[in-house]
Amino acid sequence: MDNTFDFDTLHDRRGTGSLKWDVEEKELPMWVADMDFKTAPEITESLVKKASEGIFGYSVVPGEWQEAIQNRWAKYGLAMEKEWLIFCIGVIPAVTCAVKRMTNVGDNVVVQTPVYGVFFNSIENQGRHALENPLIYDGLRYSVDFADLEKKLSHPLTTLMILCNPQNPAGIVWSKEELARIGELCKKYHVTVLSDEIHCELTVPGVTYTPFASVSEVCKNNSITCISASKTFNLAGLQSAAVIIPDERIRQIMNRGLNSDEVAEPNVFAMAGTIAAYTKGDAWLTALREYLFKNRKIVEEFLKKELPQLVMTPQEATYLLWIYVGNVAEDSGKLCDFIRKETGLYMSKGEGFRGNGRLFVRLNIACPKERLLDGLARLKKGVELYLQQSGNRQ
Repeated sequence: MDNTFDFDTLHDRRGTGSLKWDVEEKELPMWVADMDFKTAPEITESLVKKASEGIFGYSVVPGEWQEAIQNRWAKYGLAMEKEWLIFCIGVIPAVTCAVKRMTNVGDNVVVQTPVYGVFFNSIENQGRHALENPLIYDGLRYSVDFADLEKKLSHPLTTLMILCNPQNPAGIVWSKEELARIGELCKKYHVTVLSDEIHCELTVPGVTYTPFASVSEVCKNNSITCISASKTFNLAGLQSAAVIIPDERIRQIMNRGLNSDEVAEPNVFAMAGTIAAYTKGDAWLTALREYLFKNRKIVEEFLKKELPQLVMTPQEATYLLWIYVGNVAEDSGKLCDFIRKETGLYMSKGEGFRGNGRLFVRLNIACPKERLLDGLARLKKGVELYLQQSGNRQ
């Protein structure tokens, strides 16, 4: 690993306005997708330079922004025109806009569960129905139930599918073949695909993701792709994302919608941070991915030795571990509440991801090794206390 970058320092984020760290003094938050690492120094330098200008007026989207994204995604096999790109303040505002503009009230939006819970807010708050295509779980891994997917897509009121690529929370990097099959089915039933690819660059070393729009002409011309540097470089607070739409008709609808919703104008730091990330952040990202991989191995070995009742889903992407707790509790929500109360460890409850999420917890491992070990010790203590209380020690 590149020792130029420091991922081991324990930064005190309490009192900084951090959502993640807005917790009680003795609590350890390992829930929301927010890393406890400082971002790439080149990004900080770019933001400091922007701040030093001292004038923070309205901003435009410069050509350098499109160029940075074009050049970066060309590495993943997606050659795009600059006209395909629309700025948005975040992936979720773009998802919500797509639901509002590409569907009608009462329509079905297909999601593959378990999946990022905020998708359901974007769907149901707009008067649409979330139609679940539950992923098949074999006790270790997930896969697509294509028979069920076709059934859901063929429903006359299904007009949009939200695809998570890579998948959150299961950490799946979908193959080109899987994506192509999804694309063909959606075309067959006239269903537009919105692909959330926000975690795409957080793959384990040696694994590369495939953009949905790069798979085929079918996928390209029937898709809306949402990307952002926010997860990869820990820049969520900059509120910056990009929406990639090759098809002109879809693009015009979305462009009007994003502007009507007032979510298509950047803040003064959004452009500087994003451009620096995509043009100067590669060395830092390589080191980060290696560090996260080591953290993942630490958890895997710890669970096997200390908590064999828990089963970690093998993952190829994200820093969010999806852990099966069904051998300990039938309701992961109650388990999470108990562990937080007894040990201070704050994890994400699986029920919010729907599907079979009620049997899982999600654990954020994007933190220094020392903090991770603290979290694992709390997890072990919490599980043991829970089993003692329930009388179900395994």
